[in-house]
Amino acid sequence: MSRRPRLDPAIFNLPVEKMRAGYYSDKYFTRAREILLAEGSRPRVTMQVFGKSHAFLGGIDEVIAILRLCAIEWDELEVHALFDGDLVAPWETVLLIEGPYDAFAHLETLYLGVLSRRTRVGTNTRRVVDAARPKEVMFFPARHDHWLVQTGDGYAAHIAGAIGVSTDAQASWWGSEGIGTVPHALIAAYGGDTVLATRKVADHIDPGVRLVTLVDFENDCVRTALDVAEAMGDRLYGVRIDTSEMLIDRSVIPQMGRFRPTGVCPQLIWNVRQALDARGFTGVRIIVSGGFTVDKIQEFERLQVPVDAYGVGSSLFQGRFDFTADVVRLEGKPCAKVGREYQPNPRLELVR
Repeated sequence: MSRRPRLDPAIFNLPVEKMRAGYYSDKYFTRAREILLAEGSRPRVTMQVFGKSHAFLGGIDEVIAILRLCAIEWDELEVHALFDGDLVAPWETVLLIEGPYDAFAHLETLYLGVLSRRTRVGTNTRRVVDAARPKEVMFFPARHDHWLVQTGDGYAAHIAGAIGVSTDAQASWWGSEGIGTVPHALIAAYGGDTVLATRKVADHIDPGVRLVTLVDFENDCVRTALDVAEAMGDRLYGVRIDTSEMLIDRSVIPQMGRFRPTGVCPQLIWNVRQALDARGFTGVRIIVSGGFTVDKIQEFERLQVPVDAYGVGSSLFQGRFDFTADVVRLEGKPCAKVGREYQPNPRLELVR
């Protein structure tokens, strides 16, 4: 019995005909398949896939969907795989595909790319989630990459432990929706009046939606946070601080001299927290964003900065998590490139 259900292949909305035709594949793979077909040769191979880093695995269900829908005959293949969210070691086999090579030769580019992308996003997200634990992490990198990657990236982040994503596309594979705050642009549309913009959002969104507003528009987070809290009362869930790394908030200027004062620095958060508490707004949460990485979150947590949640963006796309595929058996007998021999993995499960 499988450890858990896998995603329905239909959810990925794959361009099946183009994938089957090799439109997205490296040309040498499609040519290899054409040569085998021209020769009437259908060698049965075992393809072994592994990564080269400790990682939080992502993209497996998407890969299975590609194989199931875009192989020439899925019934000719026997696939063993790990699961999205599995922790994997370098060189550990995450996927085995056995069958006539011509049936799936054209898909190698696709499944390796999916694994690399989703594993990178999932691993980076898990690292910030672990650094922030037990505080919440919100997945906010949609604006830093092409829109077509949003759905799978959002799912990878969800599996890795992010509590919210910013677009409906990112949340679609598990049937949720995006979350967000009162944005700078709407504040500008209301003449730079953060309170008015927040009130307008509250008037139009569902009462069950958490009301969070950015408070750095005027680079005076303490005053703006207090103004919004006074105006919105219990309706306000939290304030978000996103001060540019090129600026120093007004409340911090008198305190400069013993710390780096720019951007979302610890002293700024303490200033806002102390001001809110002094006015009785102890229940208003503080969400921070803007340049947060694993290291910066770890430093905030070490200093016990009173942050309630972290919004993390572009750093979640960094790093390399490459995967490699090799033929390791031919007609059931060892046949592998030197150094890439068959590596059995008892954690693999047969895909049914």
